[in-house]
Amino acid sequence: MRTVMITGASSGIGKALAQHYDQLGWQVLACGRDQNRLMEVASSAQTIQTLAFDLTDKKQVEQISSDLPALDMLVFNAGDCRYIDNAMDFDAESFETIIQTNLISVAYGLKAWLKHMKKGGRVVFVSSSAELLALPRAEAYGASKAALSYLGESLSIDLAQHGLEVSIVRPGFVSTPLTAKNDFPMPMQVTSQQAAICIAKGLAKGKHHIDFPSSFTFLMKLLACLPFSVWRRLAIRM
Repeated sequence: MRTVMITGASSGIGKALAQHYDQLGWQVLACGRDQNRLMEVASSAQTIQTLAFDLTDKKQVEQISSDLPALDMLVFNAGDCRYIDNAMDFDAESFETIIQTNLISVAYGLKAWLKHMKKGGRVVFVSSSAELLALPRAEAYGASKAALSYLGESLSIDLAQHGLEVSIVRPGFVSTPLTAKNDFPMPMQVTSQQAAICIAKGLAKGKHHIDFPSSFTFLMKLLACLPFSVWRRLAIRM
């Protein structure tokens, strides 16, 4: 039986991924901070084991490592989003929190868990299409996801010699408790279940980049080709 470890599995994309891989017959290690919510994820599952801990706490991450089985796949999905509403009164505390949650915590996991990966295994980083294009108020979230994608690209080179593959997921808007807090239109939004299917299909094909929905991410890439001065004028109006 293949084994996948998924962080941020108590809701949203992580929850949907855990349930999807459970249905595929994988042994799933569902990780999150809230044990009660994790138990809800596992309640109707066959092979989901829950691991409750704080990914931003290095000691807790290291403690989890001692009991891990060999992993076929490791999915770094946990993340948070906060917006910088006033650039002139820059919210450094929110910026630090997002970088810690979306990026630094991943480094803790890599340090503690990579040694459990089977040869031929895959490390997956759930980034965001926000990293493709500078967006208003997204200084913290966008920077964290751009850095996460770069981390994945660089690791893809360095882990290849150790028999490990890397995939980077860059979704558009996905209906989750996190995006429910957004105060702006979210075009071409997909459900968490649709996102999980897109991700699983991409991983099964061994894709390095998994971007969806395709029409939305294509538009983002197209806009990124504009001269920045042109894009900035458009973005200011958003």
